[in-house]
Amino acid sequence: MKKDLKKAWKTPDLLELKTNVSQALAEDLGAGDVTSGATVPEGARARARIVQKGTGVVFGLDVVAETMGQCGVGDIDNLVVEGQWREEVPAEVLLASGSARGLLAAERTALNFLGHLSGIATLTARYVEAVAGTGARILDTRKTTPGLRALEKEAVAAGGGQNHRMGLYDAILIKENHVALAGGVAKAIHAARAAQPQMPLEIECRDVEEVAYALGAGADRLLLDNMTPAELREAVALRDAERGADGPPLEASGGVSLDTVREIAETGVEFISVGALTHSAPTLDFSMLIEPA
Repeated sequence: MKKDLKKAWKTPDLLELKTNVSQALAEDLGAGDVTSGATVPEGARARARIVQKGTGVVFGLDVVAETMGQCGVGDIDNLVVEGQWREEVPAEVLLASGSARGLLAAERTALNFLGHLSGIATLTARYVEAVAGTGARILDTRKTTPGLRALEKEAVAAGGGQNHRMGLYDAILIKENHVALAGGVAKAIHAARAAQPQMPLEIECRDVEEVAYALGAGADRLLLDNMTPAELREAVALRDAERGADGPPLEASGGVSLDTVREIAETGVEFISVGALTHSAPTLDFSMLIEPA
């Protein structure tokens, strides 16, 4: 029976989310917001509207709420459903009211989180749309911002992508450095199976010859690294000829862009991993408009 490479990793729990937000606020606020302290009366109250200005997918409103909450603002109303593509902008996505100083303190950190996570969800949605109808699924990678991996992987899922392994601990992925240090592909796979017999095992292949070898070794998934579309088609044909419906899924990786992903998907691979989803997604544009209450 094939082992499932799709991970059931945990989304950020409340403590992790609070920690992410508190660290970001500490970075921005330091000893305090000197501008607001000097210009805004201590007891002043205000209303704020967050407006989506760029076309795309909103994700991260829970992080915005936590940011505002840590700044003393608790009256928050989400106006949109996350994970849905929005073409008509500008559009209001969140309303908040409370301490004017609190809203100002939360503003930049909240928008940084929202813009970054929505940018990931939006780029993921573009990749998913680009391969629609091919059967290929878009995966993320471990190329994430330190400390924000769980949030960023949630954003990928919100954009319609699928999460790969969360880290080094929840699936085996044997790459060329592992093979070199283990003494060969066969030795690496044998050692991994012996150490973690119930854990899904994927192995990197750099050419069709390595694909043939890995098929015989019994990996649960093959990672086809930086192969051309012609090589990918050859790998798919070889897998189908040797293993048929019981063959391991194939994952293409490397050199993937919005310009190339459709051609890659049409080779017949089941998965395409895209590091750019998390390391190069453009920020989606939002603004916060504040007025006295």
